[in-house]
Amino acid sequence: MSVLLAVSAFSACTNLDVPIESVYTEENFPTTEEGFIAATGPVYTQLASRFAVDYWRMQEFSTDEAIIPARDGNYDDGGQYRVLHKHEWNPDHTNVKGVWEWGFGGINTTNRIMRLFEPAPESAAKTTAIAEMRTMRALFHFFMMDLYANIPIVTEWGSSEPPEQKTRAEVFTFIETELKAAIPGLSAETGAFTYGRPTKWLAFAILTKMYLNAAYYIGTPMNTQAVAMADSILAKGGYKLEASFAAIFMPDNGPQITETIFAVPYDANQIFGNQFSRFGLHPALVDKYDLPFRPSIAQSTIASFYAKFNLPDDERNNTWLAGKQYEANGDPILIRTTNKALDNSYNGPNPNAEIQWHLEFFPEMPLIREATMDVGNDELGKARGVRSIKYFPDKNANPQERHSNNDVPVFRLADIMLMKAEAILRGAAPTAVNGELQTALLLVNKIRARAKAPELGNVTLDDMLDERARELAWETWRRNDLIRFGKFEDSWGFKTDNDVNKRIYPIPTSERSLNPKLDQNPGYN
Repeated sequence: MSVLLAVSAFSACTNLDVPIESVYTEENFPTTEEGFIAATGPVYTQLASRFAVDYWRMQEFSTDEAIIPARDGNYDDGGQYRVLHKHEWNPDHTNVKGVWEWGFGGINTTNRIMRLFEPAPESAAKTTAIAEMRTMRALFHFFMMDLYANIPIVTEWGSSEPPEQKTRAEVFTFIETELKAAIPGLSAETGAFTYGRPTKWLAFAILTKMYLNAAYYIGTPMNTQAVAMADSILAKGGYKLEASFAAIFMPDNGPQITETIFAVPYDANQIFGNQFSRFGLHPALVDKYDLPFRPSIAQSTIASFYAKFNLPDDERNNTWLAGKQYEANGDPILIRTTNKALDNSYNGPNPNAEIQWHLEFFPEMPLIREATMDVGNDELGKARGVRSIKYFPDKNANPQERHSNNDVPVFRLADIMLMKAEAILRGAAPTAVNGELQTALLLVNKIRARAKAPELGNVTLDDMLDERARELAWETWRRNDLIRFGKFEDSWGFKTDNDVNKRIYPIPTSERSLNPKLDQNPGYN
């Protein structure tokens, strides 16, 4: 649930062509803490707008975690999902272009707001507000660096000069420097007042993620630094693992969740962007979850990824729907159909005979047309693919727009613990936090214990990748993980491409037309 509703009304200010004077003048610029918070609303509106759909697709459809196959032509949408799955994208792909515009739109919005704050009298509120905007600008740069690698660093609003492209190493250093400069001005408070806004703990979390990936990003391992940043959160952040894994993702999640470090707040009627139930559920599940709209059946996962959810008693297994489906009262979910409509390959004597078919989700996805990654649109085809209910279906979703209220975590404590464990496995020394010597095994077993999964007797890097898959599925980190573990070039589902250049996305053609200083990334025309 969103605590940013009060600032969502400022979303019109995300129009980058609005003159500064039309928003604030020297007579009315913010001077109070509340005023600064309200003025920063457009940044969070921008973040929410594409994070859980377009950005999420870039990070997840390019991996084994999520897929939208065509269903007899439905959901093909020009092949945009297929090319993400198969690593066949190009500089004109709709998400490649749209997410670049989203990310740099966020950067430009933070720059504009920081410029608005410049003439305000010095105060603690101003210091914190500017530190928050620097952190959000760093976060947007991080998203863009992770996806596109060699990007401009943009720190000025309104410049007529096209920004110069920088190397990933230069962007890495910029983000690191910005976050370290912002930390002293950021709040250490957790809970409702700072929920959805940057705190010291968000800055430490971004740095942990950057340092863990440093060997890939800049060619220099920084595992000891990753542990140090993780410890900054683990020792003093005040976070703890939520007792219930499912609660973290429920429609009523929010600042009461004890392990959320930073989330994107969504509201079904005012802050749009969470559409997991719209894209991923089957229409026959409407009554079971009391949904106010008809889902589109499109989005699921593949059999090899679902197979990782095989630990006895692991609560995370319950985030998937597989096999025969039942109503909330235990009755089978039955679909009234015909033999032919159930299975288009049916060639028996009674193709039009009416039957009641017990809905069953199949992990396997046999294709009826390989060229278009098409599983068919008969009832069996519609049921191909295991469905996720990690972001639990929301009975209070917006019935027209099909948006839900579940906030989407960006960083949470479990990720910090797993990152520390991985950094230790990669060579950093175990460290003590609040009197407890934290080894990689201890940290992983804490995560498993919360999920009620069996403890490990030892832990390897392969175990770590699988544990991250179980814990963080559909939370936008799978692509990042697979690249770091050297697995992004592997084959999965219907993808066989092993081109290492696909570890980064191309610079959109439209952006290179606007800015002659942008060179294309290696491997793309």
